Amino acid sequence: MDFNVMDILFDCAVILLATKLLGLLSRRLGLPQVVGMIIAGLLIGPAIIGQFHPGGFMGIIHPTDAEMDVLQSFSQIGVVFILFSSGLETDFRELKRSGAASSAIAMMGVLVPVALGTAGALLFMGWPGKAASHGMLMNALFVGSILAATSVGITVETLRELGKLNTRVGTTILSAAIIDDVLGIITLSVITGMNGGGSVGITLLKAVGFFFFTIGAGLLLRWLFKVLVKKYPHRRRTGIFALVMCFMYAFCAEEFFDIAAITGAYMAGLMLSGLDDTSYVDRKVVVSGYMIFTPMFFAYIGISADFSHFRPSGLVFAAVFVVLGLVGKIIGCGGIARLFHYNSREALTIGCGMIARGEVALAVYSTGQSMIYYENGVLAGIDPLVATIFLIVLSSIFCPVLLKLVFKNQVTSNEGEAHRATIGTEAIENAGGVQ
Repeated sequence: MDFNVMDILFDCAVILLATKLLGLLSRRLGLPQVVGMIIAGLLIGPAIIGQFHPGGFMGIIHPTDAEMDVLQSFSQIGVVFILFSSGLETDFRELKRSGAASSAIAMMGVLVPVALGTAGALLFMGWPGKAASHGMLMNALFVGSILAATSVGITVETLRELGKLNTRVGTTILSAAIIDDVLGIITLSVITGMNGGGSVGITLLKAVGFFFFTIGAGLLLRWLFKVLVKKYPHRRRTGIFALVMCFMYAFCAEEFFDIAAITGAYMAGLMLSGLDDTSYVDRKVVVSGYMIFTPMFFAYIGISADFSHFRPSGLVFAAVFVVLGLVGKIIGCGGIARLFHYNSREALTIGCGMIARGEVALAVYSTGQSMIYYENGVLAGIDPLVATIFLIVLSSIFCPVLLKLVFKNQVTSNEGEAHRATIGTEAIENAGGVQ
């Protein structure tokens, strides 16, 4: 399908202006800027205004399907930038210390929401009043698997803005979210395998193979990066080399291992972290992302929301679905964190940091929608599309708000964290001074 490049330019201009203005307003109100960016996407697009058609007005921007594909591509590049930067900023020593805790938190962050979502879906389909057939059970498991996903980008950007990304809690959340992402994909693959749609064994082998590949290739590339930096310190070529590695890791993760591209981007950043020129490269990456791609990611969540198929009868299920999604992560992740000697505030922070859902949840829906249960061509189970959109939008807003609240009165143990926060959203303000 063809599209007009001029329309894309107009859409980009509106998105960048709206996200910046709403982001500044959000910060003025004491909220993280990402909240304003997501709301900007809802307000300028057809998601809300388009449902009322005031005088035929469909929103400031109303992209065609082809234009939405372009904007989605921009948004995906944006979240790749975010995760690559997060990998660059990750402290290896802190990561090792939180490794066991992060793995356990990620596992419970998958098991508890999946169990709650499956039980809730079965209840809405009439169980145990009538026996659940295999088709109903698979439909319910599919609904539960959507709740396993965590949107790393939103949480990471909020932590960076608050100056908490490179803390013990921040590193734990980031590590757990990355592991959660992989476990969520494996969970979906297991469920589709139970439904006859895939091989569980192959999925597990691909996940293991991905980490062997990233670490093996990463050690070689890390050595090459050291040589390049030693010969050409603080040169643009080092930043370009790093971005090449980021994009190739993201490509290989999704194309060859069926792992989300953002996981590959994070691993690329992690393999280059802690080197002499890492902070220089990170600054280049953050500024490059914030010029266009990162705002696109947050705005796209709001722009792509589609409420046209929503019916009032689905409001109750959507509300329950959102509650189960939020509570499942907070209880599952926060509860297990207490067993690893995190205090109550830290455990709550970890739980709140894991509630955001984004593009992975929609990817799970797209992959498993064949499991929606029909009888004689009539929907007899649950189609969770609208509920998933509600979950993505609301959790994307609640996550930064809740993190802001739980960090509000917390004493910062490292004065340098405030300085690291400037690498994030305010770096673009000083872009003119970057070489």
